[in-house]
This record gives sequence, C-alpha cells and structure tokens, in this order.
Amino acid sequence: MKAGSEMYDVVVIGGGINGVGIAADAAGRGLKVLLCEQNDLGSATSSNSSKLIHGGLRYLEHYEFRLVKEALAEREVLLKNAPHIIKPLTFHLPHQKHLRPAWMIRMGLIMYDNLATRLTLPKSKSVKFGSDSPLKASITHGFSYADAWVDDSRLVVLNAMQAKQNGAKIYSRTKCVAAQRQQQHWQVSLACQQTGQNFSVKTKAVVNASGPWVAKLFDDILPQTSPQNIRLVRGSHIVVPRIHTQPQAYILQNEDQRIVFVLPFEDDYSLVGTTDMDYQGDPGQVQISEQEIDYLIHLSNGYFNHQISRQDVVHTFSGVRPLIDDEAESAQKVSRDYRFEVDAPITENGQQAALVSVFGGKITTYRKLAEAAVNLLAPYFPQMTQASTINCVLPGGDFSSADVFLMQLQAQYPSIPLSLLKRWVRCYGTLTLSFIGAATSTSQLGPHFGHGLYAAEVNYLMKHEWARDAHDILWRRTKLGLHFDAQQTRQLQQYLAKHLTTGASYVEGQSANRQTDDTVTAL
Repeated sequence: MKAGSEMYDVVVIGGGINGVGIAADAAGRGLKVLLCEQNDLGSATSSNSSKLIHGGLRYLEHYEFRLVKEALAEREVLLKNAPHIIKPLTFHLPHQKHLRPAWMIRMGLIMYDNLATRLTLPKSKSVKFGSDSPLKASITHGFSYADAWVDDSRLVVLNAMQAKQNGAKIYSRTKCVAAQRQQQHWQVSLACQQTGQNFSVKTKAVVNASGPWVAKLFDDILPQTSPQNIRLVRGSHIVVPRIHTQPQAYILQNEDQRIVFVLPFEDDYSLVGTTDMDYQGDPGQVQISEQEIDYLIHLSNGYFNHQISRQDVVHTFSGVRPLIDDEAESAQKVSRDYRFEVDAPITENGQQAALVSVFGGKITTYRKLAEAAVNLLAPYFPQMTQASTINCVLPGGDFSSADVFLMQLQAQYPSIPLSLLKRWVRCYGTLTLSFIGAATSTSQLGPHFGHGLYAAEVNYLMKHEWARDAHDILWRRTKLGLHFDAQQTRQLQQYLAKHLTTGASYVEGQSANRQTDDTVTAL
C-alpha cells in the first residue's frame, strides 16, 4: 500500500480521555477513525486526576450550573456503563464555622441533590461526628453526600478498546508531525516514537483533542493561529499511608476558599489533593512543588487526629488541566467547562476539510463532550448514525454485580488468592477471564514479578492494552507501582523488552512490523 493512500473519515490527535472518547463515539457511529497519541494512552492529564466522577460541588459557587447539571447526569451514566472501575463513594464535609456558613453548604447540597436525577446515589444529609471519628475533637458536625471514584487511567484504556472494537485504529506512541489541508481532505504525517518510522494518511476531518497541547498544536502543526487561549493549571496530589480506616472520603475546606479531598486509595493508602496553581512549561514535565506538598500536609493535619509528615509521602503526581482562559483572577476560579472550535472554510473550490478543536473539559463529562464533538461532524458525514455511547457498557463491565462476579471467580478459581481476584475484578471486570484462561492456581500464570503481578496479566496488557514499558503497567494499567521496588521494576522491564515487538507504523509500499491489532504483541 502506498504511504498516504489510505483515507479515513476522522483522525483524532490526542489519546487522553477526550480523544479516546471521541474515537469511540465516532467509530460507534460508523465512521472510519484513526487515533494517534504521542506517548502512552492517558499518560498526561487523564492519569493524574483526583480519580473522581463528580458534579463538582464547589463549581456551584462560581455559578457553573449547566456544567454541574451535565456532570451529575453523566455520573449516573458512567456508574452504569463502567461498574468495574467506577464505584459510589460517600464524602464527609466537616463544617468549620469561620469558613463557609452552614446555610450556604446546605443550599449547595440541596441543589447538588436536585440538579439532575439521582438513580443510585443517596441524597445529602447532616452528620454528627462521634468518638469514632478520625477528625479532631473540635470538629463535631458536618455534611454527607455521595459521588463516585474512578480509575482514571483505565477509563482511558477501556474507551480506546471500545473504539478499536468498533473498527478504529489506535496508534499509541505515535506523534502527529504535520497536517496539511488539501481542499476536501487532510494529509496527516505521523511518526512512530519508538522506531522513528514515518507514515501518512488522508482524512476528511481532523479532531484536535490534544489536551494541554491543544493550542501548541496550532503553532507546530496546524496552518493557523489557535482560536482560543488556554490556561494551564497544575493540580498535584500526595499519597500517604491510610490517614484513617473508615470507608468514606473527606472534603476539606481551607481559609483560601479552596477545597482538598482525602480519598481512600488502593486499600492501604490515602490520596490527598488537589491543588490549583498556574503552570508555565512543558505539560509532560509537570511535577509537584515543595510548596504544594507542605500545603496538602498542613491542611490534612488541621483536620485529622492522625498527623502526617513529609516522611509519610510515598508517591506524588501532578497533572496539567488545559482550561479555557476566561481571565479569572485565580486558577481555582477558572471554568472547568469545555468549548469547541470548528474550522471548515468555504472557498471557490467548495467546502474545505473540517478541523474540530476541543478546549477545556473534565473527566466526568468526557462522554458528553465526545458526543457533542462528533455531532459537529454530522454535516460532513451524512451517513453517520446516531450516538449510542449512553448505553454502551465499557469492556469488562458486562456483569450485574461486581460482588456476584467475584463470588463466581472464587468458585471457579478456588486456589487463586481472594486479594488477587479482587484486584482483577476492579481493574478488568470480565476481561479477567481473558488472561486467567484454564489456570487453576497462580503457579500456572507464569513468572511472578511481585505483589500479585504475573506474566499472564503482563502478556494480556502488552497484547490488548497498548502497554509497552513498566511504567505503563505499574502506574496506569495497575497501581502496583506503590509496592514495587527498583529491582522488581527492572525485572519487569527486562521481561517486557524481551517479549515485545515494536512497530505499528507503515512505510512506502510495504508493512514495517505493523501489528494487526495496532499494538505490541507478546511473543
């Protein structure tokens, strides 16, 4: 096949949650889709969130009622469509008299309860904190409400898998290096980051869903000026051993009017975050600052009996949110809403190929954003069918109850530890069966790299989930990096190097180690 001769309907640039959501929606409507991501899927903002599917209680203070309503409605959709990686989570909001008054919080929670239909989550209520409370004795009452927790990295990967199941081509570690409009189509040049090989394709439309790089893509690749300015805002988190052993999360107010979450995380830890700080620099190199670490520790210690210090911090992560620059006075007040820009000029030669750019957004509303983005392409693709992702269960979520499915696995695999089965269910759901196979014990799952990670799971992740190095597996496909030491990580990396073939691109006239599933293959 001659390089550049293959025609797609849509090329999506960016493999974060918005990009994979758009690819899944478009492919599900019958469009021929290619998605490229310069690094691993979800490796930037989308894997460094607060891990929440929520309406955004604090956004009500900034009068973002439409966004909160949409997010609350989407919360119910996602709980239904991804029950393995999204779970209901109760939040306690301790009341501090010198901060927001109780009446204001009650009014906000009433709105939160009623802006959208609640199908599965309980309504908010007042609570009193007794002797068993992990909070300081001076904090005696507050409020309780419900939102949901999500494994954000897996949400990205599962949407990519759904897109692929509908025929989309997913190219991770493949950078878009040029895009030229040639009247009714675009010529898009792509470069495999691992092999250095280039190839090109034609497409009738391009979607710029590159997140923090959305404006930079105009400077580097697209032949025009970005129609919107974005404001990069850093959100940072720390992970510490469990601050308390109770199942609920906490939402803490601070005197600067910000809020910080303290969330149960991976059984043994608490996740504390996030911050809101303007950021300048490469979004791929963002790191937590010393000031942010101190800020999060200080706020936690102001509420909880169990005090934490820098020595307790076992992990940190930061993400850059690409927010629409609405000239808000502070980063925390910048809107979390999203906006599209469509460019399809009409010349003497007719309608030119379309470019849709996505600015802003938040993980909770990714599906609705994707649906709206693809709707904008409808005038250019009259054959396109109606959106259907509202009823599409993500891969692995096809069970009635996670508890029932876990019991079934226990009965079928009695020699496999319950703790391991639990982790598999909350990561993979029914996809677990694709790598357990006929194994009746862990000894039949291949080499053990430590902490319940066996070769059978690693091989599955290489072959079906675009995993190519240890970091992909330990921090995005799983969170086992919290437990792995340097030697175990090296052993895993050595195994991956031995069992991977690279490629997934093509050159003039012939295939160049191109994988049939657009990913690596376990040997």
